[in-house]
Amino acid sequence: MNTNFALPVNDKLIIYQAFTRLFGNSNTTNQPNGSRDENGVGTFRDINDAALRAIRQFGATHVWYTGILEHATQTDYSAHGITPDDPDVVKGRAGSPYAVKDYYDVDPDLATDVPNRMAEFDALVQRTHAHGLKVIIDFIPNHVARQYHSDVRPAGVVDLGQQDDTSVGFSPGNNFYYLPGQAFVSPERSEGRPNEGTLHEFPAKVTGSGSITARPDINDWYETVKLNYGYNVFENRLQLDPQPATWQQMLDILLFWADKGIDGFRCDMAQLVPVEFWQWAIGRVKQRYPRLLFIAEIYETHLYRPFIFQGGFDYLYDKVGLYDALRRLIEGHGSCYELTQVWQQQGDYPSHMLRFLETHDEQRIASRFFAGDPWAAIPAMTLAATMHTGPYLLYFGQEVGEPANGAEGFSGDDGRTTIFDYWGVPGWQGWLNRGQYDGGGLTDDQRNLRGVYQQLNYLVNGSDAIQNGHFYDLQWANDNGQSPGYDAHQVYSFLRYTDRQKLLIVCNFSAQTTVDTTVRLPRHALDTLQLDPQHTYQLTDIFLHHVQLDVVGQAGVPVTIPPRSVWVLEIKS
Repeated sequence: MNTNFALPVNDKLIIYQAFTRLFGNSNTTNQPNGSRDENGVGTFRDINDAALRAIRQFGATHVWYTGILEHATQTDYSAHGITPDDPDVVKGRAGSPYAVKDYYDVDPDLATDVPNRMAEFDALVQRTHAHGLKVIIDFIPNHVARQYHSDVRPAGVVDLGQQDDTSVGFSPGNNFYYLPGQAFVSPERSEGRPNEGTLHEFPAKVTGSGSITARPDINDWYETVKLNYGYNVFENRLQLDPQPATWQQMLDILLFWADKGIDGFRCDMAQLVPVEFWQWAIGRVKQRYPRLLFIAEIYETHLYRPFIFQGGFDYLYDKVGLYDALRRLIEGHGSCYELTQVWQQQGDYPSHMLRFLETHDEQRIASRFFAGDPWAAIPAMTLAATMHTGPYLLYFGQEVGEPANGAEGFSGDDGRTTIFDYWGVPGWQGWLNRGQYDGGGLTDDQRNLRGVYQQLNYLVNGSDAIQNGHFYDLQWANDNGQSPGYDAHQVYSFLRYTDRQKLLIVCNFSAQTTVDTTVRLPRHALDTLQLDPQHTYQLTDIFLHHVQLDVVGQAGVPVTIPPRSVWVLEIKS
């Protein structure tokens, strides 16, 4: 197999992920473990018209606002009727956005006027739509904060755990799993921290990761508890009759946010929730909102097909697959043979994969833990964006080479931008430029890097072949000495084509070697693209380089590509 004939579905989305708490923060204090007042916080209003205009001009189609839902925090909002959280079960001063405290509310950190926080979020959604962008938010279905309590839920809504029978470990009618007779002990207290907290969890609940212990480890998701969708974690079996109570409660939450006009959900750790729930819930949401997107964070490849074709997800994370293969190439210990293996293994669902090189979970490309150089990722990002139909994602700061240097607090020096702490993102703040979003504080190198990312987005948005075309892998026709100078471990070439446009894309992943070879277009490829082997065609680079070639079809395409670079050649008669 050298080609994939998946039907085009016009879904080449460009998703821009903005970590909302950090995105608009101009404060440069950056005191490790600093408070909100010390280090500052970005708000809904900081994502102003200038920010949204810049994101749209950058080429994005969707914005994923990360960290919207109210979550556990060490910041005291009791003056606004919000119950304080026990710091023993909050990671960082700001807290993890994935330890949801109220599914029906938004994070008060993000509001300029806390009592009107939901109205400020609604205004952000309207403002985003006014700039031609669609809105994605997180849905965190697997776990909630240990002190979950919805104080703004709609009238008549039963709160999670409100009707649970805590005398039993598992019941389909329960929202949580219990350890009768055992009290929860936070690992923070186990490590000698004074017992000054307010949390007295008895009986203990099963931790969000599924750890069946009242004493979870410090490296566990100890700040969260797992929700029960009918899977008996004590007996490892699924019990769906009667229908688990959690199902309807979570469907109501999905519809609550869909009714607010959001355009999609990124579903956190979706693989930890039974696919049967997703099939039931997504089907019902899409009856009312057929265009609403569902994106699954998922890492088990054997679950990919069920979660797409049974569960109903539009897109899945392409982490265990393309991300891993591209990262190895960027770091200098991978092979382009893996890229062929990835698309072959994905079979009939490549258009359902969301591709990326950075998210809030992954290390920054420019960090010393990854490439140490943001420019090293240009061929990989180009390939991720152009190899297939289906969406790709860019994380705020990626386009200016943010390296995430140093420890911010709970988040150590690990090459990631913190999700747990109040912080200003130094590389990003050069673009933010105190709310002007014009790049006034960027270096020339950062500005040039952002320009390349913008050109990539424009290439994708303007190309019929990339938006809608078929894919043809050329490795088989060029490796094993068929094309002298073609190192199939470091060079990857492929075609994207429709009746209206034909592209040859050649990526050089080597950090040292210039590729000097002739890329063969075998007779099968020429026939597939309806090209005459005897005809002379003009090939023009439409991405980064001023290259123009006149090539006879059967003679192949001579290329001289510098290290860590890429050519995108349009083929015309």
